[in-house]
Amino acid sequence: MVQLLENDIRTRDVLDWKGVHLFHFQGSSCSQKTRIVLNLKRVEWTSYHIELPKSENLNERYLGINPRGLVPTLVIDGEVHIESNDIVSLLDARFPEPRLIPEGREAEMADLLRHEDDLHLDLRTISFRFTQPRGRAPKSEEVLADYRAGGSGTVLGKPDPNKAVEIDFWQRIARDGITDEAVRVSAGRFRESFDDLDRRLGSAPYIMGERLSMADIAWFIYVNRLVRCGYPVERLHPNLFAWFAPLRARPDFAREVEVSPEIQRAVEENHRRQREAGQTLVDVAGL
Repeated sequence: MVQLLENDIRTRDVLDWKGVHLFHFQGSSCSQKTRIVLNLKRVEWTSYHIELPKSENLNERYLGINPRGLVPTLVIDGEVHIESNDIVSLLDARFPEPRLIPEGREAEMADLLRHEDDLHLDLRTISFRFTQPRGRAPKSEEVLADYRAGGSGTVLGKPDPNKAVEIDFWQRIARDGITDEAVRVSAGRFRESFDDLDRRLGSAPYIMGERLSMADIAWFIYVNRLVRCGYPVERLHPNLFAWFAPLRARPDFAREVEVSPEIQRAVEENHRRQREAGQTLVDVAGL
C-alpha cells in the first residue's frame, strides 16, 4: 500500500484535510476506475480535476502532493495515497458496502490487479496512436525538466524510480513516435490477457464468479479503451464482449468513460485517416 510519508509531501496543507478528496482527470483510465468504485460505494468526495493535456500534473503544487505526477491521488483524512490499485483496495476496506474484493480471495484479486497494472504503458502506447493525434513530442523538454526537478523525488522515504520510467517513456515517444513494432507488442499482450478473461467469462457472468468485483471494474476500463482504439473485441473475444456491453450501458460506469464531442470528433477523424492509409489498429497489429 503506497501511502506517502510526510517527508514525501511538499504541499503540506493536504495533511490537514478531512474527508475524501480525489485528484483526477476525466480521460485517465486509473481515474475512471477509481470514480466507478466511488460511485458504487456512494462515497461523498471532493473533486480536483487535473488537466493532463495542460501538464497540470507536473506543476509544483501537484508534484508536491504526488511525486510521480500521476493521477489519481487520494487524500483521505490527511493520508495521501498515489497508486490506483492501492486506492481502490483501500476504498473497499474503508467503505465495505458493496464489497468488491471477495473475502478470502484477496491474493487472487491482487494478482488480477497487478497484471492489469503491468499493461498500463501498453494501454498508453495504443491509446496515443489510435485515438486523437497528439504529435510526436506530447511533452516538451522544458516540461520534462520541470517534472524531473519537481516534488520530493521520494516515495516511502526512498528515491522513486517510477519517475525515471515516465520520463523515459515521454522521451522515447518524442524520439521514435509510436512505432508499428511497439503497437504489435502491446496489442499482443492485450490479446493474450483478453483470451484469459474470455475463458473465465465462458463459465461465469463476472471475472471472479457470480458477483461484480474490483477485477470487473479494472478490466472494464481497459476493454473500453481498446474498443475506442479499434480493437475487435466482439470478433476475437465474444465472451468478453458479452460481459462488457451490459457494463458499458450502466450509468455509473458509462458516465465515467464519456468523452467530449470535440474529442469524439477528433477520434473519428483519426480513425478515418487510418482506414484510408491502411493503418488501423487491426492493420498494424494483424488482429
